[in-house]
Amino acid sequence: MGGMLLGWGIGGLSGCLPRAISPSPLESPASAPGLQPGRPLRIGYLPITDASPLLAAEALGFYREEGLGSAELRLFRSWAQLMEAFQARQVDVIHLLMPAAIWLRYSRRFPARVVAWNHVNGSALTVRPEIQQLKDLGGQTVAVPFWYSIHNVILQMLLRKAGLRPVLGGEGKVGAEEVRLIVLPPPEMPPALASGRIAGFIVAEPFNALAEVQQVGRVLRFTGDVWKEHACCVVVMHEADLEGAPVWARGVVRAVVRAQVWLRQNRREAARLLSRAGRAYLPHPPEVLERVFAAHLSGYEGVLQHPEWSPMRIDFQPFPYPSFTEALVSALRETEVEGETGFLGALDAADVARDLVLEELARRAVEELGGPGIFGQPATWRRQERIEP
Repeated sequence: MGGMLLGWGIGGLSGCLPRAISPSPLESPASAPGLQPGRPLRIGYLPITDASPLLAAEALGFYREEGLGSAELRLFRSWAQLMEAFQARQVDVIHLLMPAAIWLRYSRRFPARVVAWNHVNGSALTVRPEIQQLKDLGGQTVAVPFWYSIHNVILQMLLRKAGLRPVLGGEGKVGAEEVRLIVLPPPEMPPALASGRIAGFIVAEPFNALAEVQQVGRVLRFTGDVWKEHACCVVVMHEADLEGAPVWARGVVRAVVRAQVWLRQNRREAARLLSRAGRAYLPHPPEVLERVFAAHLSGYEGVLQHPEWSPMRIDFQPFPYPSFTEALVSALRETEVEGETGFLGALDAADVARDLVLEELARRAVEELGGPGIFGQPATWRRQERIEP
């Protein structure tokens, strides 16, 4: 797939400290079907760095400062489990793969809405040490975390460019020009790589960094070096809660946006805070998370194809650019997934960007905290998508 240019350009870096404002009186929770008086805010997450803003907002007391009371964090091991809990209203807010949010709303017809991005970049394709190039994956098995994931989308872009064809699931051998793709929960990926069950995996951090530290794998490509500053996980809420308790929803988004400001400015402290040496929200040692939160990628000169993009291993930016949603819908149509995919052909990309994504809460929070410049974003609220495998 050749380079794609969509939307408008993005700008440089700046920052400021997050600040609180006096919280507005919240609506009665009874005004939203899923909310109950006195119940903690329930947040569902996977043990990956994509969840960092949701976790840091609790650790730093931002939910309380926004008038939301206590927050209860619930850890899940797979995307399927997390989505099942969300649909059963066992959790109020989750971070979710953006393609999965599209699938949830338009295939499952579940009233979920995206209210912000949770981060950008933050994922990589990690392979066994002896694999030197994409072509070497021919005849091998590679794991993805979910069919509807930016990981599956970007991996298949890379395979197409290398002349390889994906084969979904199953067992047995595949041809020299084929790559078998299987779904594995992220925590299972490094052990599967170490045991030889798979030749590689593409997933969120810190599992790529963990494979490096354990010396069982090497990063072949960073996803942010394929799709510049792409969203991966987004903040998802129930549509009924957004409509029934808008001030409550605004407080949730403000807390998450404030956490993203803090994470950008306190990377080393964030790694320790979230690690098992700190609050243990993530079951990983600080040294693994420090590799992920490092300000810039260094030591990967032979890996980066677009060093001029100055990609960060993970970064944080909450505003959900419509250009990304539109480009993602188009990319999903070119991506093979298991199950019924007819709904994708019926989607209008611009309509999805307006219907799935409620951008005004993130935009308002960013404006209240100092404007797009605190995240290195342009004042135009628009950007150019760059996709160059």
